Amino acid sequence: MPKRLLKYKNYDVHAITTVAGDRRNANIVTWLTQTAMGGKVVAVALYKVDYTIELVRESGLLNINLLSTEQTSLIRKLGQQSGRDHDKFRRLPYALDERNCPYLTEAIGYVQCSVLHSTDAGDHELFICEVLKQHVLNDDKTVMTYQFLKERKLVRG
Repeated sequence: MPKRLLKYKNYDVHAITTVAGDRRNANIVTWLTQTAMGGKVVAVALYKVDYTIELVRESGLLNINLLSTEQTSLIRKLGQQSGRDHDKFRRLPYALDERNCPYLTEAIGYVQCSVLHSTDAGDHELFICEVLKQHVLNDDKTVMTYQFLKERKLVRG
């Protein structure tokens, strides 16, 4: 009998993109949820040792990119190597919003966010963010989920 109930949850897969000055980065996240009616506030859990969290803390802004099943190559590119050592945007289709924050043009869409505050959450830090704008880019694509990645053995379950 399984010992962990939360292993049954099937999370959507997102890429967080951010910028601070002339530095930018992207990372994979699954722990993200809407926390207010009407989609005005979201909570995003970022791993404390990642480069992305440094930039989000410094700039207070990020974009949440909802990934599609066609973007499985991003799991390795954005989630399994550090932006401190590699330019994750090299050969990656993206554009900049009016805040100069990158977003992924092949994602289903993205949400522009501004950090309201953060709190310690164990090995992650939880960022509570105001949703500024939501943009649907590719509504014909299918949302990538954690279960989808496990079935294809792209992540361990």
